[in-house]
Amino acid sequence: MPILSFGSQNINIITQKKNMTIRKLWKNPLKVGDRLYCYWNLISKEKKKVFEAQVTKVDLIKFKNLKHNDKLAKEEGFLNAQEMTKEFKKMYAEDINDDNIFQVIYFEKLNIEDWIGDKIDEKAMITQRADILFDSGKYDKSVLCYSAALGFDSEDIYLLNKKGDNLSRLGKFHEAIGCYDKAIEVNPNNEYILNNKAIALLNCERIEEALEVNDEAVKINPENTVVLYWRGFILQVLGRLNEALNIYDKILSIDDSDPQVWNARGNLLNDLNNPEKALESYDKAMELCFDDSDIDASAQNRKGNALLDLGRFQEALDCYNKAINLENDNPIFLLNKGIVLMELEEYQEALSYFIKILAKHPNNEDAQFLKEECLENL
Repeated sequence: MPILSFGSQNINIITQKKNMTIRKLWKNPLKVGDRLYCYWNLISKEKKKVFEAQVTKVDLIKFKNLKHNDKLAKEEGFLNAQEMTKEFKKMYAEDINDDNIFQVIYFEKLNIEDWIGDKIDEKAMITQRADILFDSGKYDKSVLCYSAALGFDSEDIYLLNKKGDNLSRLGKFHEAIGCYDKAIEVNPNNEYILNNKAIALLNCERIEEALEVNDEAVKINPENTVVLYWRGFILQVLGRLNEALNIYDKILSIDDSDPQVWNARGNLLNDLNNPEKALESYDKAMELCFDDSDIDASAQNRKGNALLDLGRFQEALDCYNKAINLENDNPIFLLNKGIVLMELEEYQEALSYFIKILAKHPNNEDAQFLKEECLENL
């Protein structure tokens, strides 16, 4: 019973786009007609049977010829022969010499009703693999798996939605909208999928359409805070700031425990020239972040801006320092720290920050102008 195990570089095995593999010659070589039992990560916790197959062809090749064969390496899932050779030397503990024989095994996947061993739910197996890849940020691979799973059921709204999410993360927003549209045809009353479509439209700069789709989602569930959050954001992009503020306030009346909403409200209040209220929102957002790692650099910078507008320079400086500790080369944070140092009449130190910005961004006009201002005051 020949068994083959495939690893992470062989995603095309799961998506049925690959029908060959290369292995060192076994004691009992494979021959045409042999049945293969194929597994994903056989010796790990993630062990999964993926399919049974039948050998259709076996070519033998010496390692000295294999290690320079880019074509076979790419078919096996590697970038080139050099990468494949390196992997084979890790895979086979003993030394490989030029005269070692390898098998290039070609096979045909068998329909599940023709399997001899245990049968599996192929759609569930592929979906699980897709979810793992998605959660680990490997969107180019996970979208292939969601597409393969949809081959078993083209109207599965979970798969259509997840494929849309994948495509969105890959910046393919028009394709993502197509997936969401198919899911909405199956279930027109799913507010989450409508909201995802609205976000994709927003990313395509089709702002009015995004609001119209968000309208549909809000009608289905006017208390859904996720949908309302994106409604506030869309209204903000449209310049309808007071309406957006009302939406954020409505969300907080439903659930006031989300720091992201408090941050968004603070940003909006800053845009409305209300730094005191903005600062209250930022403080609330940070209070709700129980772990300091949840407070990102942008949040510290925005709070610093509100404090700067209020003339609370030392507190603003503290915020900018925290932001720079998290992202020490961010030119916006460095510029803001330089500005607050100028307000504190620390011109020499402020100058050092503008010079640091210009070393990496020589065309930064703000840094150029402020550098000259500092020099005039020294």
